[in-house]
Amino acid sequence: MKTLFHLPSTKTALFALCFLPALLFSQEKVQDTTKVNQLDEVLVSAVRVTTKTPVSFSNLNKEEIKSRNLGQDIPILMNFMPSVVTTSDAGNGVGYTGIRVRGSDATRVNITINGIPYNDAESSGTYWVNMPDFASSVESLQLQRGVGTSTNGAGAFGASLNMLTDSYSKQSSGEISNSGGSFNTRKSTVKFSTGLLNDHFELAGRLSNINSHGYIDRASSDLKSYFLQGTYVGKTSIIKALVFGGTEKTYQSWNGIDGETLHTDRTFNSAGMFTDEFGNTRFYSNETDNYQQDHFQLHWNEKLTAHWSTTIALHYTKGKGYYENYKEDADFADYGLTPVASETTTDLIRQKWLDNDFYGTTFSANYKKDKLDLIVGGGWNKYEGLHYGKVIWARFASTGELGDHYYDDIGLKTDGNIFVKANYQLTKQWSLFGDLQYRNVSYKIASGAVTYVNDHFKFLNPKAGLNYSANAENTFYFSYAKANREPNRTDYEGGNAQSEKLDDFELGWRYDAAKVKINTNIYYMAYKDQLILTGNLDDVGNPIRSNSEKSYRLGLEVDATFALSAKFIIRPNFTISQNKNLDLNVSGENVGTKAIAYSPGLIAGNVLVYKPMAGMQISWFSKFVGEQYMNNIELSSAKLPDYFVNDLNVTYEIKPKSIFKSVVLTGLVNNILDKQYVSNGYMWDVYPYYYPQAGINFLAGLTLKF
Repeated sequence: MKTLFHLPSTKTALFALCFLPALLFSQEKVQDTTKVNQLDEVLVSAVRVTTKTPVSFSNLNKEEIKSRNLGQDIPILMNFMPSVVTTSDAGNGVGYTGIRVRGSDATRVNITINGIPYNDAESSGTYWVNMPDFASSVESLQLQRGVGTSTNGAGAFGASLNMLTDSYSKQSSGEISNSGGSFNTRKSTVKFSTGLLNDHFELAGRLSNINSHGYIDRASSDLKSYFLQGTYVGKTSIIKALVFGGTEKTYQSWNGIDGETLHTDRTFNSAGMFTDEFGNTRFYSNETDNYQQDHFQLHWNEKLTAHWSTTIALHYTKGKGYYENYKEDADFADYGLTPVASETTTDLIRQKWLDNDFYGTTFSANYKKDKLDLIVGGGWNKYEGLHYGKVIWARFASTGELGDHYYDDIGLKTDGNIFVKANYQLTKQWSLFGDLQYRNVSYKIASGAVTYVNDHFKFLNPKAGLNYSANAENTFYFSYAKANREPNRTDYEGGNAQSEKLDDFELGWRYDAAKVKINTNIYYMAYKDQLILTGNLDDVGNPIRSNSEKSYRLGLEVDATFALSAKFIIRPNFTISQNKNLDLNVSGENVGTKAIAYSPGLIAGNVLVYKPMAGMQISWFSKFVGEQYMNNIELSSAKLPDYFVNDLNVTYEIKPKSIFKSVVLTGLVNNILDKQYVSNGYMWDVYPYYYPQAGINFLAGLTLKF
């Protein structure tokens, strides 16, 4: 184990580069007469789009994020974006949270941070709990729906989320933020920036701590995170070295509850429950998930000439942690133990560990001149993950020794891609978009000398589209994109999973006037062998998926902004869709055309903003999610009812004449109408289990800026 996870020369060099950016600072680069403005935007230019690109997308900026950023995870802050559905295991948006876009689960949402892949390489999932309060260090984020454009990491199958961390600041600053509220939720954040020293160097950072008891019984969270960024700004270059990460300890709350308990005890949590030797029902106090993840990134962006700019990044992520639980009447053989006398089972406490390394590089070159905007880029990333289990206590330990492993598995994954994409202005009104990506993926799963998976994938993903600007206000677009994607670890463990294919067609209209902005988009996503959620979970709580030979998603998305007056703004959005499996085969039987699980036919949101005076903003957030099934055979017991929830958000900023630059008071009342609702669930055979969400609850915060 030590040999396997010792940093080889590649990672050692990468680690050193992330902490020795001064090696790169020693030489001034090519001078340009034009002052480079907001150079850090180029860090994500290879994976972001503009209105010139025929892709459906939405942006969320720092101002929009901070008004609600009182401790809840990023998916919850994104809840009111088009086609988005979110959920929280603990019921209050802190701890384990999830997001779906157009009905596609989180494994289909490609996540990048400054263009660096974030999705877990094996599961393809995103565990937001590993980077608590990351929203406090996000400058902006962009959600591309559908396949989108080529990006780094696993291919997008439902959406791409690109996050850009804080820009550098020219002026020194400090910030202290504290918030608290229902379920004993507390968040403390400290931020600072030195400003540009000698007009070239800036050091900025953040420390955060979040604690919450959760809405669900014992669904507590103890979350800590940090963010440190060093920036060098030259006339034609910007170099950033970032170190960020977090630790989390959350009491498990992913079991859900059955229908009867939902009506009698909504907050009941079965995790950790056992019966002691005297017949008493008890709960194990440390039925927890524990994980630490640290990220190192080095970015170098260079403007070579008036038309050429380049960016290259190196990254390394270290993750290590376990979840611990109490097991009653466990078979000795399952844990490598020898039976004791007449005993064939034993109560025990186990830990399941994950120790992983993820490292690589991304790069791109951008050429802009006259009618052509060309980007050539790519990346190479490698994942090494060790999975092992330990028994730390047993009622009958027999021959077991502390520290023994009862299983040892390894996952190795290499993912390389290269892409070229271009926007070309054919005429004043017409522009053409083209994008071609090649991905090469190899994945191996082994246990001891036995190799269970050793697959190699080669994917070619073309994309193309047209943009038509009828006038200054109206733009129309059409695009086609093809995507291919490999199975994840759980898919392999569940059976003979196949890679999946998608043809995505998008047709849109954008209207942009002074007081009215409207975006409409019709999409048709045709799948071959889509890995659909079955609604069932495996023995460790991972969602089980299976291939559906033919399926599709057809929908209409509309989002708009109406400035009714200087004080009132309304931002509605809705998605109407049909999501179907065609001639679905379940256990060898053709069950016909059925709705795809976890795909509501209607998703709608609205934000009403009122600004009664300078510095004050009152916002009313509304969200409707239509009914959806938790399996793919439209079983009546698997139907998840629709829900409609509303939040009230108030912010008031005071700018004193001394001491502080700004004092910001923030209040958030979630589910202000006290709706009793369920946002997610799963099936145990034909029996539904639910994740209830909190009724009316509040958070309040105070931010001091100086």
